Amino acid sequence: MALFLGGGFLLFFFFNPAEHSFFLPCPFKLITGYHCPGCGSQRALHQLFHGDISGAFGYNPLMVLSLPLIVGGFGIMAYNFLFDTSHRLQLFYSNTFIYLYFGVAVLYWIVRNIPFPPFSYLAPSG
Repeated sequence: MALFLGGGFLLFFFFNPAEHSFFLPCPFKLITGYHCPGCGSQRALHQLFHGDISGAFGYNPLMVLSLPLIVGGFGIMAYNFLFDTSHRLQLFYSNTFIYLYFGVAVLYWIVRNIPFPPFSYLAPSG
């Protein structure tokens, strides 16, 4: 797992997805022409690995704001694996949180595809 994550880090650090064609394009955008909630995430990761939080936020704000949850979840999983414990972040098991997060993702998906200037920063360029 560490080799896989380390390899992914190196790939996204040294190669900008906006400039290299070997990164996978979004199938939803290829088919429909609309951005999905994950569009721009690969470019945002590249920016984050270079310390450019505002640039990453410009590509995909939802992913950047979700990173503390993702890192926390993986951190708890790693801690449980290393120390043979079974700790849980109760937030991830709350139906309210799950429905709320899903609702935010769907709303973000809709708003980022509205084609007028107040929301243009939500759609990744390129």
